[in-house]
Amino acid sequence: MDKATSNALAVGLTDAAGFLVGALAGALLGRLLGFDFLNQPGYGISVLIGIALVSVGGGLGLHAARRWRERRSSKP
Repeated sequence: MDKATSNALAVGLTDAAGFLVGALAGALLGRLLGFDFLNQPGYGISVLIGIALVSVGGGLGLHAARRWRERRSSKP
């Protein structure tokens, strides 16, 4: 595998892992706070807040993964 392909694979895997971990953390936080979006019918305010927590968690996880990768690649 050449350098560009392995770099693209590393970028994709770290982005996916960061998003997944962040979304899971957001879902668990929402569940702890009572905003469980999976076990409630309809689209009430509680469900929408739960979905927003998952979205924010995923975005923060993605951002953290990119910062980690950037910091790791800048080391000599």
